[in-house]
Amino acid sequence: MSSILTNNSAMVALQTLKSINMNLTKTQNEISTGKSVSNAKDNSAVWAISKVMESDVQGFKGISDSLALGESTVAVGQEAAETVTDLLTKVKGKIVASQESNVDRVKIQADIVALRDQITSVTSAAQFNGLNLLSNRSNTAGTGTVKVLSSLDRSSDGSVKTSTISVAKQDLGTTATNFSAGTATAAGSGGTISGAVDAAAAVALTGAAVPPTSTLVIDSVAAGTGIQINISGAAGTVGAAFNDSSRAVSYVARDGDTQADVANGLAKDFNDRVTSAISAGTLSASSSLKAAVSVATSGVATITFTGETGTGNNVSLQAIETTGVANGGGLEDLAGIDVSTAAGATSALSKIEGLIQTAVDSAAAFGSVRGRIETQKEFVSKLTDSLKTGIGSMVDANMEETSARLQALQVQQQLGVQSLSIANQAPQSILSLFR
Repeated sequence: MSSILTNNSAMVALQTLKSINMNLTKTQNEISTGKSVSNAKDNSAVWAISKVMESDVQGFKGISDSLALGESTVAVGQEAAETVTDLLTKVKGKIVASQESNVDRVKIQADIVALRDQITSVTSAAQFNGLNLLSNRSNTAGTGTVKVLSSLDRSSDGSVKTSTISVAKQDLGTTATNFSAGTATAAGSGGTISGAVDAAAAVALTGAAVPPTSTLVIDSVAAGTGIQINISGAAGTVGAAFNDSSRAVSYVARDGDTQADVANGLAKDFNDRVTSAISAGTLSASSSLKAAVSVATSGVATITFTGETGTGNNVSLQAIETTGVANGGGLEDLAGIDVSTAAGATSALSKIEGLIQTAVDSAAAFGSVRGRIETQKEFVSKLTDSLKTGIGSMVDANMEETSARLQALQVQQQLGVQSLSIANQAPQSILSLFR
């Protein structure tokens, strides 16, 4: 049946043309934007995932900048520590030369002072954007460690947290420690130290057939808390040779130090004093005086002091704790090196080895963390590229396929227009029936 009021053929042709035009518009949008999913209407699930990933990409760009800044900061610290190591090596050469009796020790000492001043200059200038990794004298918690933003971690539940790389400051300054700035506590009353050697009265390592021992327990640590060991050699071959009422055997905790650091520092000072006494001939080479450290799994460190054998070779130890100490530099012993005398030259030779090792350890620590930062920086770069690739695979249009579809739809559009035109002309044939 034909009707001049209802043209079913035209309606079908019109619907077909509308569908073709919609597909054509979508294809043209894909070509102009380059994306198959350019907004939430196209595919809400894929669009939402892509936007989250895009935000992560932006976050990793910021992390990459942070890693670059951190790497530069650590690089400055490393270069400065290596320079200080070289300068200390030169100081050692001067000290070795001073061991000869037929030299001008005063002039050698002047050279050492010049090298020491240069070390101070290097450590003071070793800063990047105001941050100096070769200075760690503050007693404020957290100041001894610099955190470099290294990663953005997203869990399966959608929560996000950041990861950091910790860079421990190393102090290579020459400033002297000032115990008088702090407050000393009675031996045995402090919370940082405990044990037999920390009794209210000095503990005597009385000479006997079997070397006696006494212990000092470091059960906690706080920046600016110093521990000094007062040593008295009462009698025997040890005698006054090992007296140390000036408390040279000491250690002041820096922010970031552990109980083991404090214990090892004290033990090293004690053993160095024994070695110096033996070198000076005031203590027998067969002396059993020593300090050894053991660390429990909990972190608590114990120093075991071993006394002298032989009746009468008494050594008394007393630990004194002082809070609020003004920290000195890691190379503060450099200021005490004086080779202008034979005794000073001998003492300096034992000191310089420890100072060189301190500088070497600092440079090595910076080198290690710098390598880690570089590795993380490279990983973040590759991860960012992978995320971009993943986002592209979800939302980017296949341009070859889209181009072919565009041409096909344009042909369909032309045919649809022709079809609609033919359908609209169909009622014209009804007029012939009325002639």
